[in-house]
Amino acid sequence: MKDPSARRLLLVHAHPDDESINNGATMARYAASGAQVTLVTCTLGEEGEVIPPELAALTSDREDRLGPYRATELAAAMKELGVTDHRFLGGQGRFRDSGMMGVGQNEREGVFWRTPVETAAAPLVEIIRSVRPQVLVTYDPDGGYGHPDHIQAHRVATLAAGLAADPGHRQDLGEPHTIAKIYWNRVPRSVAEESFERLRAQSLTGFADGVARVDDVPGVVDDTLITTEIDGTAHAEAKAAAMRAHATQVVVDGDRFALSNHLAQPIFTTEYYELVQGAPGAPTGERERDLFAGIAG
Repeated sequence: MKDPSARRLLLVHAHPDDESINNGATMARYAASGAQVTLVTCTLGEEGEVIPPELAALTSDREDRLGPYRATELAAAMKELGVTDHRFLGGQGRFRDSGMMGVGQNEREGVFWRTPVETAAAPLVEIIRSVRPQVLVTYDPDGGYGHPDHIQAHRVATLAAGLAADPGHRQDLGEPHTIAKIYWNRVPRSVAEESFERLRAQSLTGFADGVARVDDVPGVVDDTLITTEIDGTAHAEAKAAAMRAHATQVVVDGDRFALSNHLAQPIFTTEYYELVQGAPGAPTGERERDLFAGIAG
């Protein structure tokens, strides 16, 4: 597919900031090329921790105002990436952040993790049939690192993609549409190890308390699973600016960042994917350099 204006990319993420950390360079690259980039965020991230001390009262165990605040951060991040189509699944605040696996918040009324997958998939089916994307990007079955909302986002996105293509399913949600290619977010282990090795050689004075582990990065897998790499180096600043917009969750310093654990991680400006549905657009043994490779039109 060579006409950028005909390209439609849909990304499904669990919380505000996930999109910028995982796919910020990819989103900026395709938006800049004229493609339609649609982001669906499943929760407001109400259970997140807060880094700036002056905003600490926003957390769920105090004033519980973090969700709406993170929605404004997400809007600012989308401006940095040039993305104009962003939606909350089912509307803003419809599904609440479930917290980390095994905590009491997992059982709270209305949390995303407890919502039946079929219920949460319905609004995404409607979005898919309306936007009609050729490409979908989401998490693997483990959600990248085992967070319940990430796992649920994978389940919802996978089910919705199948239901959206079924002409017998919910005709009230629009005309059927089949997504040509589905990708999972990935990071090749060799790239992660090399990047962390460089990071460990840097001075972190005034930025972070130490360096995270490679396995702290969601989606790190053996290099052989990587089917696609998207060079977003031309959009490195846009990605960093989008991450910086999520100030309650992320601290950015040059080409590195830290979350609330104050452990440094590299910012990846080449982003990697595993094609899990659809025909590959590169010869056997080679990586795709375009998510839309091999799609006719």
